[in-house]
Order: sequence, then C-alpha cells, then structure tokens
Amino acid sequence: MFRLMFHEPAIPGNTGNAIRLVAGTGCELHLIEPLGFDLSESKLRRAGLDYHDLASVTVHKSLAAAWEALDPDRVFAFTTQATTRYTDIAYREGDVLLFGTEPTGLPAEVLADPYLTELVRIPMLPGRRSMNLSNAAAVTVYEAWRQHGFPGAV
Repeated sequence: MFRLMFHEPAIPGNTGNAIRLVAGTGCELHLIEPLGFDLSESKLRRAGLDYHDLASVTVHKSLAAAWEALDPDRVFAFTTQATTRYTDIAYREGDVLLFGTEPTGLPAEVLADPYLTELVRIPMLPGRRSMNLSNAAAVTVYEAWRQHGFPGAV
C-alpha cells in the first residue's frame, strides 16, 4: 500500500484524522518529529486514537531517519508551489505521499530534498491558501487507492 507522511505535524486533530484514514485504507502513516503535540493528547484521541490499533503509525526522529528506514523509490511532495496535479500521477505501491506542517507547508530544504520524485498539488480556486492537512491527505490517498481498484475494500 501507500505511505502517507506528515512532516512535523502541528495540529493533533489532523493527525488523528490521518490515523483513521490509514486504518480505513491500509496505508501506513509516518510522522516526522518534532510533533506539535503529544500522541496521547485528548484531541488526537478523540479524532482517531481509538483506531490506533487498526493503523500502521511510525514516528521518525527526522526526515533523514525516515528515508533510512523506508528507502523509498518514489516520494511525492505536496505543495501549492507545484504545477503537476495529484491526478496526473500513476501511483505505485510503496509511494510516499509527503505533506508539510499545517501553518506553513513543507520548508524549502525539504522541497529541495534529493529523495523527492516530484512536487505535486491539489487544485483549488484562486486566492485560497491551502486545504486542511487531513483533507488533502484523504483526497490523495483515495486517488492512489482508486487507481489500484481499492484492493481489500468491501
């Protein structure tokens, strides 16, 4: 399946929603420290921790540590700065779908990381800053899963 990655997430509810997302789709969730919350916070628990036993969630000390652990073939970084749409990608099992922190997105040094295969965007109307992190992740994960025929789904 696919690997959803949040770089330094700050809002516990978004990570809780992502835990629900990966539990429901069979994806893996990878969180890059520092986290802006404790994984036991009540907002996180309310949003998704009750699904934690059904989800694959890994916390990495740094992005470099994540690359070392995962050794990914392809990494798609989601940013409003990209021109390629998320629907233009032919997703493959094992792809990493990388999203930045809620207030600022991915920093310049991450956008320049040599592991990145391509910068990707989710289209929006002009004048909008960005989508909610967990919503953007859901849109993308479901597109990747759809392309594969929703294996394992009922």
